Amino acid sequence: MSDVRRTRLMGSLAALALLTGCASGMEPPPASIDGAAASPYYRIGPGDALRVVVWRNQELSSEVRVRPDGRITVPLIEDMVAADKTPTVLARDIEEALGAYVQDPRVSVVVSDFVGPFSQQVRVVGAAANPQAIPYRAHMSLLDAMIAVGGLSEFAAGDEAVLVRTEGDGQSKYRVRLDRLVRDGDIDANVALLPGDIVIIPQSFF
Repeated sequence: MSDVRRTRLMGSLAALALLTGCASGMEPPPASIDGAAASPYYRIGPGDALRVVVWRNQELSSEVRVRPDGRITVPLIEDMVAADKTPTVLARDIEEALGAYVQDPRVSVVVSDFVGPFSQQVRVVGAAANPQAIPYRAHMSLLDAMIAVGGLSEFAAGDEAVLVRTEGDGQSKYRVRLDRLVRDGDIDANVALLPGDIVIIPQSFF
C-alpha cells in the first residue's frame, strides 16, 4: 500500500471512530426516496471518458478523458471546462466554440466510462472488502453499493455502520444494518441511496 493510500485510510478510520462512537442513538435513513432525486441528470466528472461526435466532421470528432482539473481538449478547442456539466450542456458549449470555425456544427457527447464528480458518487469507506467511490446510478440502494465493493471484510462490524448524507447546509448521520443486509439476507435492512452519500463501516475489535 502506498503512503498516500495509507494516509487516506488512517484518516478515514479516524473519522469512522468519531462517527461510530456515538452511533447508538441514530435513526435509520428513509427506506425510500421520492421522485426528485430518483433520476438525476448525470453530470460529468474528472476521469470520465467522453466520445465527442461532430456530425459530418469526422476529423473534429474525438474520444477524450476529462483531466483532473475538469477540462478537456478536443480539435480546435483547448481547455474547455467539462466537469459538473451534463453531456447535453457540454455538447452545446462545444457547438458554440466550434461555430468560429465550422458553419452550423452539430455535436453530441456520450459518456463511455463513468466516474462523475464527488457530488454524484457514493463512497464506501472502512471495513468493506474493497472500499471505493462508486458512480451513483438512479434508484441505487445500499445493497447495490455493497455488491459493488465486494461486501464486508471479515472483521467488519456491519451493524454499527453509519450513512452520512448531506441535507441542506449540513450533514445527517443514520445507522445502517449491514450485517443483517449482507450476511443475514434481511432485505428490510436495505435503503435507498442518494448522490454524495458516504457509508462508513467500522471494524470489530474483538
